[in-house]
Amino acid sequence: MSTTAVISMTAIDWLHLFAHYLGLSLLTVGGAISTAPDMHRFLVEEKHWLNDAQFTSSIAIAQSAPGPNVLFIALMGWNVGLNAGGYASAALGMVLCMTGIMLPSSVLTFLTAHWSHRNRDMRAVRAFKQGMAPIVIALLVATGWLLATGQSPEAKHWPLWALTAAALLLVWRTKIHLLWLLAAGALAGALGIV
Repeated sequence: MSTTAVISMTAIDWLHLFAHYLGLSLLTVGGAISTAPDMHRFLVEEKHWLNDAQFTSSIAIAQSAPGPNVLFIALMGWNVGLNAGGYASAALGMVLCMTGIMLPSSVLTFLTAHWSHRNRDMRAVRAFKQGMAPIVIALLVATGWLLATGQSPEAKHWPLWALTAAALLLVWRTKIHLLWLLAAGALAGALGIV
């Protein structure tokens, strides 16, 4: 991953990072990946703790690795810590981000699962479940848009747009395994097409 200038993090900055992920945890309705646009806004645009390449690389590496897709949050925390001064800071960043994103949503899920199961026949519970689908889809579309456009949605990047559209159609209309699409994207990048 490419590096950014060394940043200075105070105890308040670490607390702010943790608190931000605590708040994002309650928005992870479509999974942690659905909050990527706000993570980008906070980490890259507002705080400048990560650069764009580190942000997108964290997501790409974690999504291609086996295991839960929430690993990209650990990588983002790790990179913030590395930029702040070394491996001890990297471990701290990783723990703060992962604890922040996992704790509130896990507790809330545990408590509401029991309650909603007991009250599954209530009209309000059924309506809530049905109403969440469009929200999850919108959050996932926003994440896809962020990852597809990166920093520049200009027309000069038409090969990237074409590759994105082709991947979207293939995922939607075929049963091609996603690893083949990742390999095709990596090959296109290696050849300098995108």
